[in-house]
Amino acid sequence: MIGKLTGILAERNPPQVVVDCNGVGYEVDVPMSTFYNLPGTGERVSLLTHFVVREDAQILYGFGTAPERAAFRQLIKISGVGPRTALGLLSGMSVAELAQAITLQEAGRLVKIPGIGKKTAERLLLELKGKLGAELPLPAHASSDSQADILQALVALGYSDREAALALKALPADVAVGEGIKLALRALAK
Repeated sequence: MIGKLTGILAERNPPQVVVDCNGVGYEVDVPMSTFYNLPGTGERVSLLTHFVVREDAQILYGFGTAPERAAFRQLIKISGVGPRTALGLLSGMSVAELAQAITLQEAGRLVKIPGIGKKTAERLLLELKGKLGAELPLPAHASSDSQADILQALVALGYSDREAALALKALPADVAVGEGIKLALRALAK
């Protein structure tokens, strides 16, 4: 298995790049999120990879970060989601946005990605619940320490990540931890 490539970026033809590793050029398919962060042609590049061997092809997929590769691997485990669909998802949204959509069970965000229909989005939400979102415990809007503490308290009290995140959205941004927990519990009790 090829786990990482380090070499000179020889070609850039989205979504594929060629990495020259000591005279051997590896064709690597990358999500657009990785593609946009690549150095210029002729510069040194390092990509984490996932190698797929099929009956008719051997394909190398490359990623700029470990969370991207981990998300890709989770996605291709799902029935009906192949490597191309997984690359499309990672090209259309960041790993953090995907994890947040999974945590909050927002199928509408997923169907905006080309190639993802309603049934595939629902399957993704079902299959990835607790897997992909668990790697990113805090939604993007939980930016301050007090909001993070409120969210963790609600999850510790037995509320799901989605319920806690929705309750957190309704709170003022500058609320204190104690008061925020009280307000969130009142909102969740309704």
